[in-house]
Amino acid sequence: MKRIIAATAVAVSVAVGLFAYGTSRAGRSAATRVSAHAARAYTCPMHPDYHSDHPGNCPICGMRLEPERGGGDATTRTLPNGAVLVSPERQQAIGIRLGVVGRLAGTRVLRTSGRVVPDENRTYPIVAAVSGWMRQVESVTTGDAVKADQVLASFAAPQPEFDSAQQMYYTSLEMLYRASSQPQPRSQGHDPARAGGEIERVADGLRNMGVSNSQLRQMAKRRELVQDIQIQSPVDGFVLKRNVSPGLRFDRGFEFYRIADLNHVWILADVYRDQLPFIRHGASARITTAEASHALSGTVSQSEPIFDEATLTLKVRLEAANPNSALKPGMFVDVEFPVKLPPTLVVPADAIVDTGLRKTVFVDRGNGYFVPRPVETGWRIGDEVEVTKGLVAGERIVISGTFLVDSESRMKAVAEP
Repeated sequence: MKRIIAATAVAVSVAVGLFAYGTSRAGRSAATRVSAHAARAYTCPMHPDYHSDHPGNCPICGMRLEPERGGGDATTRTLPNGAVLVSPERQQAIGIRLGVVGRLAGTRVLRTSGRVVPDENRTYPIVAAVSGWMRQVESVTTGDAVKADQVLASFAAPQPEFDSAQQMYYTSLEMLYRASSQPQPRSQGHDPARAGGEIERVADGLRNMGVSNSQLRQMAKRRELVQDIQIQSPVDGFVLKRNVSPGLRFDRGFEFYRIADLNHVWILADVYRDQLPFIRHGASARITTAEASHALSGTVSQSEPIFDEATLTLKVRLEAANPNSALKPGMFVDVEFPVKLPPTLVVPADAIVDTGLRKTVFVDRGNGYFVPRPVETGWRIGDEVEVTKGLVAGERIVISGTFLVDSESRMKAVAEP
């Protein structure tokens, strides 16, 4: 009986050993097959979301692909530092939306704002030619429309220089009248050409005191001494500035008024530096205002843009006709430039997280995983931004809620070793 029991025990031990050995070999074979299967997938060290079933180079950055370990499930792949997992419920709660990187070509409209300013070539400051004091000021204030030769004010001229200049002017007019009505030999001093030249010389002296051509014609008709010099508008326009009041004493060089002809105005449009290459000299633009029912047309000036330190934009000058003076100085307007774009990759502006040092886009890896991807950008028109490096057409990216995803990615990147 003891021999039977011993023989049975030996047989059982041998069977157990053979089973264990077979199981171990099967496990090693299965592991070898899994490892070989896993090694057949390749990925880029810089772009882990790119996968290939054969070795080669990454089409995004050109780096050599490396064997991928861990199977094909997105949730078990080795993710780069900063990758975050957001469940579908949480994506909906925080407003995460996904989009596809697309390629854009064609014509777009570059929209910006601008401010109306007077045309400097059509702005006329009225400056005192002599010292004096104001006698009378008409009820013309800033913003009023004025006509050419309209009297705005009058001031007392310095005496006796003004009276003497008037007497010489009237004498020259009388000499010209006699030379024209009673022709006599030139030897007697009645040459009409000479008399006309003398009148112009005396008239220039009066102009240097501030007498306008309109007042000179009035004086020539009346032939009477006047006490005041009139301040008249040189053109049809609008009063931009008024610095006078009754009884005001002033010195030579004092600016009485500033008049602007608003039939033609300038518009300073704000343009960012990366948008400037799309705006050419002589290009047309569409100008609209909230008050006007129709749009106006403007032309980009030949002058170079001026950089504005306050807004960090370039001021592009537009020249525009202004019928009925619809555009007033200081008014803000909307400006639209038609822009032709070559084929290029574009993404929504909200998809890019710009820290000032780098720009990042979050790429969808599937199953709720988002990984940060550094990108380089070009121009921006409206809500579209050109991507010059870092993305390929057809990739799915986060286009809304990027701020929350970026915040969680930063915290996770700090916590990870």
